[in-house]
Amino acid sequence: MPLLAIPFPAIDPVAISIGPFAIRWYALAYIVALLIGWRYCLALAGRPPGLVGRQDVDDFLVWATLGVVLGGRIGYVLFYKPGYFALHPLEALYVWHGGMSFHGGAIGVTVAIVFFTRARRIPLLAFSDIIVEAIPIGLFFGRLANFVNGELYGRPSDVAWAMIFPNGGPVPRHPSQLYEAACEGALLFLLLFAAERLGWRRRPGLVTGLFLAGYAVARMSGELFREPDVQLGYLVMGTTMGQLLSIPLLLAGIAVIVWIRRTRPS
Repeated sequence: MPLLAIPFPAIDPVAISIGPFAIRWYALAYIVALLIGWRYCLALAGRPPGLVGRQDVDDFLVWATLGVVLGGRIGYVLFYKPGYFALHPLEALYVWHGGMSFHGGAIGVTVAIVFFTRARRIPLLAFSDIIVEAIPIGLFFGRLANFVNGELYGRPSDVAWAMIFPNGGPVPRHPSQLYEAACEGALLFLLLFAAERLGWRRRPGLVTGLFLAGYAVARMSGELFREPDVQLGYLVMGTTMGQLLSIPLLLAGIAVIVWIRRTRPS
């Protein structure tokens, strides 16, 4: 272990406080991500192939918010701490304490997209192609919020940039939240941006498949540096819950891309 490790920056988890009213960085990250993602989706809706209207994107914002929050929280409860919340069911409502599952949020948003597109009679895959391009924005801000909260830290490490986290003991660890912000957020956004510029949305579903596969690879790679959840530890063959939950996304993403490429363009 290094003789000197980078100390964890003492950042107040409360971003804004006015009397009894307080907004935490965790909540602020979700708010900012949703607003930026919404504006980005509006811009994408104005580009070819023009299968989705800007008004549809506007109206989906509420649906997306409910899908992310409800799905993310329910997923965390079911995937990561089912035993604990079975004994403390009311704490499942304490979203401000943290604890959100991306995979649960993905399920929630998927359900929202399916019902919304059916109600509006708009192409499902064309709409999902637009929505998934904005998701890395939320992942980027969400992982930064994880870092500020000092949660989901990495495994012990002797790299020069190892950091001692307040809740991680005296051992220097990987700042894995920053790795994930870079890979799941910035790099995945650039990958989808490149696909957008190359005209992948002209074949509805290709961008959605790329996102699913790209996120799965980024998440499974990031989990190699992240400390497993203490209540779960390592699972089958040394994998983590995040890696196991990402396998179906990887397979689904590859299947969607193969299926779209084999079908005749409309």
